[in-house]
Amino acid sequence: MNPGGDQSGSSLSDEDWERFLQESEDGVRDAPKEPSARARMVTRRLQEEDARPDPWRSHQPARPRRRTGWYVLGLVAALAVAVVALAPGRVTDWFGSGFGSSSASDETTPLAASPPPAGSAELPTLAEPFKGSPAARWASGTAGISLPAARATGWMSKAQVARTLERSRDFLAASSLDPGVLRGEHPAEAIALINPHQPKERSFLDRSLTAPSEKYNPLVLFSRFDATKVEPAGDVVKTRGRITYRAGERGALEVTTDVTYVYPVMSAEADDDRVTRVIVRREVVMNWHDPAKVVTEPGTFSVVSNRVDTTNAGCETYTGYLTPSFTDEHDAGDGPVVDPYDRSVAMDERMGGAGDEKCGTAARS
Repeated sequence: MNPGGDQSGSSLSDEDWERFLQESEDGVRDAPKEPSARARMVTRRLQEEDARPDPWRSHQPARPRRRTGWYVLGLVAALAVAVVALAPGRVTDWFGSGFGSSSASDETTPLAASPPPAGSAELPTLAEPFKGSPAARWASGTAGISLPAARATGWMSKAQVARTLERSRDFLAASSLDPGVLRGEHPAEAIALINPHQPKERSFLDRSLTAPSEKYNPLVLFSRFDATKVEPAGDVVKTRGRITYRAGERGALEVTTDVTYVYPVMSAEADDDRVTRVIVRREVVMNWHDPAKVVTEPGTFSVVSNRVDTTNAGCETYTGYLTPSFTDEHDAGDGPVVDPYDRSVAMDERMGGAGDEKCGTAARS
């Protein structure tokens, strides 16, 4: 894995992890259970519909929606009188390896209490790619993804839960922050964490990355840009999100990741220094199964569901890449106005805010 492949600083090796998996077949099974916890896109994995359900799946992903609009003029005018966002810190890679605090996220409750305060109405620049954005005050890379305290749950001991939460965050780094993946390269390290004995998921991954379509859309799991058209505007990706867990079906550890990523980008065309931002909020639910009950490989998870909500990433475009617009003005969509930074709204509510085929309008970028 490139920088950030192991952002958690865990002292457990892969060999320790596999040993834990084997030894934990007799682990705690009666531990208390924890309750479960635009843009432009809510995604249902349509490939689920024409194949036999996997026995480990407990719920299904939502259908895709997108929103293409960026600004509502009245809202932008109001933002102009807000406090100017702080300039972001600098890091040395796309996802801030080794920078920031692991507890940088202020979301210690399941969701933020309210939307973040408004920034200014100023547009981003190459020198200040987060100008005018609440993300200027967010942490960078995995530092913005908070982990809960571990406790014995399902088939896992406390130590195993801690390691599994770190592995779950490793997947987020490999799928949504890895510099190569962001350039459109094959997300091999992320895929290596997905259970190879989940045939429909493997089929989806293969087809979505080789022949993307509305039905097979890799953006539900990965953040990818076409490097011939888009390049990063600086070295920072801002993040805010949390990881939660509970005991799932068949004693699995069910982990839910809900993270917002803010990518500043610019056109790859020469002499074009316009900067824009792409905002992606992605939820992935994964089951880390007991190998004594479900066929799985140690250190891998089975995908339960995934959903994605994007801003300035294209509407009804199925190229397999996030497709930003670099025009000075962005057309509003025909869906509702949504604040892409508002994490006080659960994904269920956010996804229910527009018709299945509508692109909405972003209140800010």
